[in-house]
Amino acid sequence: MSETVRPVQPLHLFEGFGVELEYMIVDRDSRRVCPIADRVLLAAAGELTNEVERGRLAWSNELVMHVIELKTNGPASSLSDLADAFQEDVRAINRWLEPQNASLMPSAVHPWMDPYAETRLWPHDDATIYNTFNRIFDCRGHGWSNLQSAHLNLPFADEDEFVRLHAAIRLILPLIPGIAASSPFLGGRATGLLDSRLDAYRKNCVRIPSITGHVIPEPVESIGDYHDRILQRIYDDLAPHDPEGILRFEWANARGAIARFDRQTIEIRIVDVQECPLADLAVLQAITAVVRGFTDADQSLRSRFNALTSDRLLESLLKAMRDGENAVIDDTDYLACLGMSGPVRAAEIWSALVARFGGLASPEADALGRILTHGTLATRMQRVTGSVSPESLRATSGRLCECLERGHMLIP
Repeated sequence: MSETVRPVQPLHLFEGFGVELEYMIVDRDSRRVCPIADRVLLAAAGELTNEVERGRLAWSNELVMHVIELKTNGPASSLSDLADAFQEDVRAINRWLEPQNASLMPSAVHPWMDPYAETRLWPHDDATIYNTFNRIFDCRGHGWSNLQSAHLNLPFADEDEFVRLHAAIRLILPLIPGIAASSPFLGGRATGLLDSRLDAYRKNCVRIPSITGHVIPEPVESIGDYHDRILQRIYDDLAPHDPEGILRFEWANARGAIARFDRQTIEIRIVDVQECPLADLAVLQAITAVVRGFTDADQSLRSRFNALTSDRLLESLLKAMRDGENAVIDDTDYLACLGMSGPVRAAEIWSALVARFGGLASPEADALGRILTHGTLATRMQRVTGSVSPESLRATSGRLCECLERGHMLIP
């Protein structure tokens, strides 16, 4: 439950950005997961800790011992120069891992990990929180212990900005796997989905369904409305399972985007990690550009956004999870809110919206162009892997490790 530092003064819309990228640690030869995140943090800090600050970025632990998170050390003023900073720290961590015959591996899940046999929860510092989650939900499943995502935090300074930002993010969430899916394999097989991570994630709190809801958050008209419709319901449903209130915090909300009132941001959580920071920042810049464009919607248009219920938007999200860039979006009202008519492929929607709202700067624009031309990372992983076998999955994983170390995209 690592935290991003909250600014002293609230930031207005798009005045700052928080980025978090999660990577798994694997053996360099077998590519099996290595539960040694605490050794990396110990080596970097000189003492056992759950977070190390390193200038612009920080490194921190996650729920499981084979995952480490790199994040902006407080809000960044721009997304345009972050890829190099993340790339530098990826290489620094790989240098720490090399004597352990280990390295970082990107993509959103480990393709053949057995979470029931290989999961080791973080045992230090935040163990009380993690142990509570484990007691209630059993964190050995794929939806807890085998998933790596990119989180994007966007700030709001007051209630009006919150309402506008929340409505715009809801509108875009169903489209995100259309450029970000990177998990076509799970449990050693092709799942039939390009975003298997998100499928596992949306089911991991089934014991208390209100925690995840329909992944797409409910529409709200105020901060008070958000507390009443979302947070209070979660807290009430958690109470019988967590009488001490250990999880009674806003981060217990597991929707695809959650309000972080402690730092006045909305955190987008459904983005699969890509093969290198350049690709990650290309995806995050595209999301930001489009969300920014829709925050300018007037009250009438925003009412139309919010008239789209969460379960209805989930239908489009499920299509994007299955088919990625080739998902055919055909909800007429949804497309009308986007200013489009259809049916239309997710990749075409992204191309049109990014162009409408100003595009990206290079080199991220070039990276996004490769995604839109060659497909999501999931699609490209399928092409590289070919017939699925232990050997082909291990070979693809090796190529992903090389992409991450070199800062290159995976192009078959």
